[in-house]
Amino acid sequence: MRIRSFQGLRPSTEAVANVVSLPYDVVSTEEARELAEGKPESMLHVVRAEIDFPEGQNPYADEVYAKAVENFKKLQESGALVRESEPCLFLYRQKMGEHSQTGVVAVSHVDDYDAGKIKRHERTRVAKENDRTRLTKEMGANAGPVFLTFRDDARIHSLVDAHCRETPLYDLTAPDGIQHTVWRVPGGSEFVEAFKNVGAFYIADGHHRAASAARVGRESREANPNHTGEEDYNWFLSVLFPAQELKILAYNRLVLDKNGLSDEEILDKIGAVAEVRADADAEPTEPREIRFYLGGKWYGIRLEPEEGADPVSSLDVSLLQDRILDPIFGIGDPRTDERIEFVGGIRGTGFLEQRVDDGKAGIAFSLYPVLVEQLMDIADADAVMPPKSTWFEPKLRSGFAIHTFDI
Repeated sequence: MRIRSFQGLRPSTEAVANVVSLPYDVVSTEEARELAEGKPESMLHVVRAEIDFPEGQNPYADEVYAKAVENFKKLQESGALVRESEPCLFLYRQKMGEHSQTGVVAVSHVDDYDAGKIKRHERTRVAKENDRTRLTKEMGANAGPVFLTFRDDARIHSLVDAHCRETPLYDLTAPDGIQHTVWRVPGGSEFVEAFKNVGAFYIADGHHRAASAARVGRESREANPNHTGEEDYNWFLSVLFPAQELKILAYNRLVLDKNGLSDEEILDKIGAVAEVRADADAEPTEPREIRFYLGGKWYGIRLEPEEGADPVSSLDVSLLQDRILDPIFGIGDPRTDERIEFVGGIRGTGFLEQRVDDGKAGIAFSLYPVLVEQLMDIADADAVMPPKSTWFEPKLRSGFAIHTFDI
């Protein structure tokens, strides 16, 4: 696979703690406004520029994109963002509790995305893709990276290990307790060569960022009569993590009502699908095990796929949807049905209990996390996972490195 180094922007060492931010798509406008309060250098003023307008501002309005570009320029003019003196790569380690993962920050080629060598497992939404495409184009930059993974490679692991013994460029712990450490790798030619032996990349998170970067690349080459294929707009910012280091949390479900059923009727209907075990633990300990919280108690069931089932229909989220959520609760299309909520596993099962106990949901379902190998198998089959199937933690921060280009 192709990667290369880039001569991008990064925060000054004095400003880095104020510049880097959570990605745009894991916080609401209200949350972004609160996180950026008193932090004019935060990248949230770029990736969620509507926070600089009164409440109710249309985030897709022309003035919001203009404000994002203005704020991006201010960060450069103030010295909060500085230009690298030469092309380089970075190594980016995140530590959350006992979990640690280290990725290579580089740029990947849009042609590899278009050719299916950078594999997807989700559909994108038109409005979100259009939004990120416009922002990327008007900024002339990838403000946030695409989270990619690859099957483990011993040579790459060795290179990463060697460089991480050096003094880091940044080492900070965010308010949420996650430690972020970054090493600068000038040139990075040894990594470029090592990645040539990797057969494919897989998008773990950032499908809209990847799709928008590819669109910007296509539109830019169409507008450039002297296009060569080596222009910076042909590449997009990515962080590449070995699959064995990734941590996927469950993406749990809340059904907001009981579809007109009593607790006893629900137990009977679920019992007709699978044996129901009372007093189960809140979190499943293996695939196929599903827990549900109803009437102040946790119950357990086990759902097995049919023999010969494809990778998508074999997922726990698919089994739950096809056998329980649709036929019992009438949740036909979880992408559009407003009676279902998706809850990232980072919130814990206590959040699910509280929502049901407070009467804000009728029943909660706790799932076992999707395995990284399952994700890659589905992407290899050119298939699409059900909505809200994976929740990766920790989240990549925006702003540690920014890839820029001219159009």
